[in-house]
Amino acid sequence: MKYVIGIDLGTSAVKTILVNQTGEVCAEVSKNYPLIQEKAGYSEQNPEDWVQQTIHALKELVSKSEVQAGDIEGISYSGQMHGLVLLDQEQRVLRNAILWNDTRTTPQCIKMTEEFGEQLLDITKNRVLEGFTLPKILWVKEHEPEIFEKTAVFLLPKDYVRFRMTGTINSESSDAAGTLLLHVTHKEWNHDICRQFGISPDICPPLVESHDCVGTLLPDMAAETGLSENTRVFAGGADNACGAIGAGILSSGKTLCSIGTSGVILSYEEDKERDFKGKVHFFNHGKKDSFYTMGVTLAAGYSLSWFKETFAQNETFEQLLQGVESVPIGANGLLFTPYLVGERTPHADSFIRGSFIGMDGAHKREHFVRAVMEGITFSLQESIQLFREEGKRVDTIISIGGGAKNEGWLQMQADIFHAKVIKLESEQGPAMGAAMLAAFGSGWFGSLEECAEQFIREAAVFEPIVQNVERYEELFNIYQEIYAKTKELNAALAAFRNQ
Repeated sequence: MKYVIGIDLGTSAVKTILVNQTGEVCAEVSKNYPLIQEKAGYSEQNPEDWVQQTIHALKELVSKSEVQAGDIEGISYSGQMHGLVLLDQEQRVLRNAILWNDTRTTPQCIKMTEEFGEQLLDITKNRVLEGFTLPKILWVKEHEPEIFEKTAVFLLPKDYVRFRMTGTINSESSDAAGTLLLHVTHKEWNHDICRQFGISPDICPPLVESHDCVGTLLPDMAAETGLSENTRVFAGGADNACGAIGAGILSSGKTLCSIGTSGVILSYEEDKERDFKGKVHFFNHGKKDSFYTMGVTLAAGYSLSWFKETFAQNETFEQLLQGVESVPIGANGLLFTPYLVGERTPHADSFIRGSFIGMDGAHKREHFVRAVMEGITFSLQESIQLFREEGKRVDTIISIGGGAKNEGWLQMQADIFHAKVIKLESEQGPAMGAAMLAAFGSGWFGSLEECAEQFIREAAVFEPIVQNVERYEELFNIYQEIYAKTKELNAALAAFRNQ
């Protein structure tokens, strides 16, 4: 039996999985690393922590699996998007990596939007946000000019780890699309953007395809991990692109609903000319010559965990959700908006905050829990609505994450989304997508679709119930009015709070 390894470099941990030719996960190991938050709004990590914890994870993975190193044919990567790693001429790290969730770049974003927002949108298909890489580069240029002057190349997080393991510097389109420096439809760094912002195009790494082999393991890396020097290393992809591959989102009509701390609605896209005008993200897929659109709810699972920690701290999620299925649609006239930390799609608003609307003395805790679950799902539905308004077909949704752990919530998704919702047998997320890129790159399959047929299996299917769909459509119309009607109130409350 032959094997591949998928490495998912997340924000809090690196996850490694060993997968055989039938798609079975034979072993998995995760290793944590810290965030560095020196000031409010700052979020950094030491890239060396990623490298060392990846080495430790791989060493443990190989050891516990008892698989011969020569039988592991390939490795590939998934990685947290947007993070900025700067290297000098000697390929040494110049500073800590600035992460996707770092918000220090608001002044740079405002200036970029005012001066070049529409031009950037035309080229990159995305509006300027603090999370993207280019604003971080401009922040370094403005605040740390001596570091900017020494910069020979920038890398994204997974690309840096891969460089350390192979000695080769590359990136690929699915991750590069989140920098605001890539011409998304041409799949090339845009020199006009670089020149506009006083950045040398030479600091942009060479681009390859996600399934391309970029080298083999360096001798010291092979020795430290217990792997063979002949193990082929494949480029990999951004975490959302790999998550889509790992869930089989590889053809039109298929959409991913992922409910973690945040929530993502991600839909496969072949038409590179489709223009959402920045209402949703539009990125290159890990599958060659394809794309995906993505809407984000910032506080999806976080809204439910916040409620639990605030009102049911000593209970499990299973206990919290008991009795929710007996509560009628609409929670007896109670609505919740999941804007606890602002919102991304369709309202790019960092100041809006959440609401419970319609409370009365008859409401019990289970009504509030149901309202939170419905509010999260309504927010995700707003992204699906945007897709459909632009002519996209959304009829099959793969649900993963916390929202897939409760059958009542899965049925709620089918009813609110008015689509078939599928739960998977094994849910490994981006790590599985990375493993699939390694399997495809190793020649096990003729396409990623063939790989998905072998690796991904359905566990349950939830069909929308007609009468529920109708009730939810009526309630959704009311939900959509809340943002506009609470925006000014929240602004006034924020001003009062900050006095």
